Amino acid sequence: MNTQTSSRYKSYSTFSLKSNKHAIPDAKGFSSTNLKYMHRFYELYPLAFRPQVVDESSLQDIGENHPQLVDETECIFRIPWGHHRILMDKCGGNEEKALFYIRKTIDNSWSRATLLNWLDSDLYERQGKAITNFSQSLPTPQGDLAQEITKDPYNFDFLTIRQQYDEKELKDALMNNIQKFLLELGTGFSFIGREFRLVVGKTEQFIDLLFYNFQIHCFVVVEVKVSDFDPKDMGQLLTYVSAVDGIMKREGDLPTIGLLICKTKDNILAQYSTNAVKVPIGISEYRITNFIQSEFKGTLPTIEELEQELNRK
Repeated sequence: MNTQTSSRYKSYSTFSLKSNKHAIPDAKGFSSTNLKYMHRFYELYPLAFRPQVVDESSLQDIGENHPQLVDETECIFRIPWGHHRILMDKCGGNEEKALFYIRKTIDNSWSRATLLNWLDSDLYERQGKAITNFSQSLPTPQGDLAQEITKDPYNFDFLTIRQQYDEKELKDALMNNIQKFLLELGTGFSFIGREFRLVVGKTEQFIDLLFYNFQIHCFVVVEVKVSDFDPKDMGQLLTYVSAVDGIMKREGDLPTIGLLICKTKDNILAQYSTNAVKVPIGISEYRITNFIQSEFKGTLPTIEELEQELNRK
């Protein structure tokens, strides 16, 4: 911001302070910083400041033809100013992105710190980005909801895991951090079991991770692979999804969803693989960040050791 613009905001701040003291004696006025944020707020949410429609028939037409405009305008004013300041700093003038985080904040009662964490995780860019066949294999309302719960990639933040980890270690790390994993999956998920035993005919099958989603009202089978996506993995997942549908699904449950989470994938190959089946399937990658190799775990002091060392000083 140039010197002329900065001076203008300071002038506005001084004018606002003097005006407020006459109209509202207890008011302290607005700082130049707040005035800048107010101006950015106005620019970020232009729909919130459109002229009011006084004609009831016109207002009804807007609500019927563009209900999202009414909903978005209302939700803007349902989160604190501090949250808006974070969004203005982080969303770079992208109204759609800001509204996405506003809705998430309202739905999940996020604090400013939580909102900031999800912004840093690029949730907006990852949400609903898995390769799926949900639009073809599920009814429209459920298919849309199922797509929304997917991410690509999934962020798995583990503290200890070997650099050359194998599949069992990855699943163990998932279970050791199940609370974080559930947060990454999203709202509505209930954890049922790990290596969930399912008797199919005369055989025993073990599902990596089994969940139930109460928003979509269906089971979610998750298979985790430490390797790149291979179409051969689809056969195992399809068998598990069909078995859960046949054995566990009850009246009122919608079709079971399968989710394959692999290290990397070719998006075109993954799309062809999902298009080839009628069972609802999604394919995503995972990303591990901030992990400490397990061989160094013993060299790090525990909390108790740190406290003892501090008490000696």
